[in-house]
Amino acid sequence: MRENFKNTYFRLLKNTTFNTHRYLFDSFTIDSRLTGLVGPRGTGKTTLLLQFINERIENKRQCIYLSLDNIYFTQITLLDFVNELYEIDGIRYFFLDEVHKYSNWNQELKNIYDSYPDVTVVFSGSSSMDLMRGTYDLSRRGTLFRIGGMSFREYLDFKLGMTISAVSFDDLIHNPEHMVDQLSAIDRLRGHFLEYLDTGYYPFVLDDEVNYHQKLLNVIDKTIYEDISNFYNLKTENLVNFRKILSFMSTIPPGQLNRNSISKHIGLDNKTVENYLNILHETGLVCLIRENKAGSRLLKGTEKIYLDNSNIYKAIVDEIGFEYNKGTVREIFFVKMLQNANEKVYFSRTGDFEVQDYYFEIGGRGKSVRQIKDHLDKSFVVKDDILYPGKHEIPLHLFGFLY
Repeated sequence: MRENFKNTYFRLLKNTTFNTHRYLFDSFTIDSRLTGLVGPRGTGKTTLLLQFINERIENKRQCIYLSLDNIYFTQITLLDFVNELYEIDGIRYFFLDEVHKYSNWNQELKNIYDSYPDVTVVFSGSSSMDLMRGTYDLSRRGTLFRIGGMSFREYLDFKLGMTISAVSFDDLIHNPEHMVDQLSAIDRLRGHFLEYLDTGYYPFVLDDEVNYHQKLLNVIDKTIYEDISNFYNLKTENLVNFRKILSFMSTIPPGQLNRNSISKHIGLDNKTVENYLNILHETGLVCLIRENKAGSRLLKGTEKIYLDNSNIYKAIVDEIGFEYNKGTVREIFFVKMLQNANEKVYFSRTGDFEVQDYYFEIGGRGKSVRQIKDHLDKSFVVKDDILYPGKHEIPLHLFGFLY
């Protein structure tokens, strides 16, 4: 069986040929002997690991890639298999994919780390898993990286074969004209942006754009019926409620959506809805935005509730035959781009959102400054349907270049 895994490993390396990398690739390191990569399904974790081996591991015969969802690991422990590969084949770099599919992953990762001081372990798993904490306290031993879906900048890089630099939040809000100059050579930029909002967040669009939404719905179902089912130990009959919540969310504007309305529609108590929303948030299907409050006020803070990204929203809306809301898409895009760029986003009663003490009102071409007029020194209207910034105005699509 060792030979089968080794043959699969080299076959995968040979077929991993992307010249363009995800945004995390340049900062991803394995300087720690234990390194984790987590993120929602479909965000390219496996490709990133294989690219890293191809380009950063000098002796590839001292390395192996294993997917722990292989049925073989129901017959043998990971620890025993690592020992075989270590002693017989001289493997010193273990890239372990889908670790959340392996029932005893946390204890055995600790055992491998403690037992083989000259071994480096890199693992990937679902964003639902807080992989570095818990009973076996892996946080003291390793480093964790998180990856999200593609930014609009990455989408253009992959689709058009371009190399567009990311921009910092500070540069974007103070000098958006610089970004406009960089993008002036791109034909039909607004068209590309509309396509991105529909089908550009997950890298698998590059393989099959025609069936993208169906594949995304499959990702949603696998997240619910495999990841959530297994990791949170929920009964099968309860899992349908997650799909009901997602469908209901797609029909209600975020400002009108709350736990009470979800509870009444789905027929679940508020505490259960709260638990389910947190699970959907942890697995990358839902985004929860809190108000910027401190101390005890934070515990009483309400939330804005969104589907995690515009592609999930559009896929579900299309599936249930509901007309999508442009305002919802705009807000989801704004939030997701900032969060994936590691910015903290809060919902605000001055404008729609607060980021780094700045206020942002999101809208279309005709959106005014009325909501933010009392704070114009640190506020902006973020407008869809425009290409050029104006006074207190920033084009929405420019936030897609933050990472």
